[in-house]
Amino acid sequence: MRRLPASVAGVSRWLLERGRPFEVILVDDGSSDGTGALLRRLAGDYPQVRVKTLPRNRGKGRASAEGVHFSRGTLVLLFDADASMPIEELSKLERAIADGADIAIASRAVPGAREIDQPFHRRLLGKAFNRLVRVTLLPGLRDTQCGFKLFRGETARQLFSQLEIDRFAFDIEILLRARRSRYRVTEVGVRWLNSDASSVSPLRDGGRMLWDLARLRLGSVGRS
Repeated sequence: MRRLPASVAGVSRWLLERGRPFEVILVDDGSSDGTGALLRRLAGDYPQVRVKTLPRNRGKGRASAEGVHFSRGTLVLLFDADASMPIEELSKLERAIADGADIAIASRAVPGAREIDQPFHRRLLGKAFNRLVRVTLLPGLRDTQCGFKLFRGETARQLFSQLEIDRFAFDIEILLRARRSRYRVTEVGVRWLNSDASSVSPLRDGGRMLWDLARLRLGSVGRS
């Protein structure tokens, strides 16, 4: 959370300079470490910031779903708070939406993408996981896990209202549901900066993500 104040300041400043209405939704996922107080302070400092507080920790997927449900915009951006993605890259995703996409996802694996300072082991594991996703569930998509995705507002609210996976594999479920609903998904190459503040641990979270991937493949989740 140490990067959050600077991230919110940078995002708010850039969006204000564009002169369009916006809101920034911060979700407190049942924290017990003072995060809630920090989010409330940021909401007091920035009129565009709204805070959604969950009674207990249920994971990134559930926090994202609650934030999307809380949103009011015609476009909804899912944006990791670790500042690995410069907010200026949003313009590329907006162009994809303007060109007809329902969902534009930032990608580190298509032409135009640039990764900066990502450790070799994380890059290798990420590529292996994305290849597995591509082979088993989502052929054609090369990077499902980049935490920077832009949706048409009603598309986001419809998809996230059905979400069953609460933790880090939720992106795959959302994109799988989008494909089944015939939404148009476009990958956009972006400039991505490695963040040591990332909350994803390959050792801690990798097994659970593989389990959720198997559940999606077998159809035990993601079909309702």
